[in-house]
Amino acid sequence: MVEESFLWSGTPSQVTNMGPFIVWGVLACTLILAPVSVGVILWKYLVVKNRKYDLTSQRLKTHSGVLSKKTDELELYRVKDTQFDQPFFLRLFGLGNVLLMSTDVSTPVVKIEAVKNAQALREQIRNMVEERRDLKRVRNVEME
Repeated sequence: MVEESFLWSGTPSQVTNMGPFIVWGVLACTLILAPVSVGVILWKYLVVKNRKYDLTSQRLKTHSGVLSKKTDELELYRVKDTQFDQPFFLRLFGLGNVLLMSTDVSTPVVKIEAVKNAQALREQIRNMVEERRDLKRVRNVEME
């Protein structure tokens, strides 16, 4: 059995919250909505701050949750396809998204959102997927 090794860890950028931060920041200028706006901004910040991705040689773990914690795991041999996505706004900050399409029932699509070096990360995941499939002798058969 091959030992699992740690490869990468990351968190999404707070840039993903820029739109809501601006809208709720403007609304905070009104005295009536200030407490609500501050609460919404703080909550959105904490949601992103408490999301973490851990990539090992065998799986991708996604940790999330502010009050209650949740960990989703995706076995790499289950990944069917990977995709790199870099919307214009994220591109301005050197960030990107990695999408993983899998055969996993609970999480058929996993999005690693707004991380640096996303294209290199996607390539690293693709290589690890191939390695895991070879070790487990897993083949994906497509029918038309």
